[in-house]
Amino acid sequence: MLCWNAMKSGLLLINLGSPASTKVRHVRSYLREFLSDPDVIDLPALGRNLLLYGVILPFRPSKSAHAYQTIWADRGSPLIFHTEDLTAGVAERLKDVSVKMAMRYGKPSIADALKDFARQGIHRIHAIALYPQYSSASMGSTYKELLRRNAELKDPLFVSCEPAFYGDEGFKSAWEKNLSAFADLKEHHFLFSFHGIPERQVLRSSENGHCSLGECCHRSTPDFCYRAQCLATARTLAERLGLGEQQWEMTFQSRLGRTPWLKPYTDIRLQELPGEGKKKIALVSPSFVADCLETLEELNVRAREDFLKAGGESFVFVSSLNSSPAWIEAVATMGRRALQG
Repeated sequence: MLCWNAMKSGLLLINLGSPASTKVRHVRSYLREFLSDPDVIDLPALGRNLLLYGVILPFRPSKSAHAYQTIWADRGSPLIFHTEDLTAGVAERLKDVSVKMAMRYGKPSIADALKDFARQGIHRIHAIALYPQYSSASMGSTYKELLRRNAELKDPLFVSCEPAFYGDEGFKSAWEKNLSAFADLKEHHFLFSFHGIPERQVLRSSENGHCSLGECCHRSTPDFCYRAQCLATARTLAERLGLGEQQWEMTFQSRLGRTPWLKPYTDIRLQELPGEGKKKIALVSPSFVADCLETLEELNVRAREDFLKAGGESFVFVSSLNSSPAWIEAVATMGRRALQG
């Protein structure tokens, strides 16, 4: 068994990515790379290219560029600088480890991070894809890319990968501390909104081939069932907030195209809730550990507008973990545990 300092070690934190700027050409380049990934749009190549080049890229970049402009900060993309701050915080706690960040799409790239480790003489790294719940389109794609790029090195590094960490005590405690400021909102209905994926991706990843996208998620939490892991996350956070079963629900956001995605849909539920007498809501998105376009613009801007237009009275947006001290400590603990073992 390797001791902590038995060999030079590195920790690689990987997030999804962001355009280089809000310019349409940069957004188009980012979307092209992102949506060309067969794990993201899991259609045959011909169908994927028709959708990407015939429908998405001619129209979506300008719309997305405008959305990015509403959240862009002086430091640039929130996803990037929150990940930078997280990386710096973890590095402070793991002084004997080289800690770097990379993005699955865009810059800084996974390939460049691996080359930097190699130039430093780092032989052993542990990678943490910063997605709490497993899906083939996020964590699966990220680790595939990591291993592909590592195999291109003259002397590949010894690499290990962190599995889905939705059940990690540090992750749960970090969210509990993050939510503690909202514990007095008991008159609010809590909506735990997770990033959606096509239903077919969940069915394909089911271990027994008999997934029903229903009650089975309440009975077990398989290693590769995204929906079950989201439900486990939402239930844990609700319990730690002291919420009753009628005080919260789980929804899914950010669907693309016409095929069925995981339900219920966040945007639809926000328009329905006021009519059900739930006119005060608190919105939490625990599939993201850093605020980004999907939380800051899709939820805190568009979702807020939809809810208030539908008759809602109070909309409370809960920020993500970002670089909170508890989350920094949780990530450092994951890295330390893996590299010591």
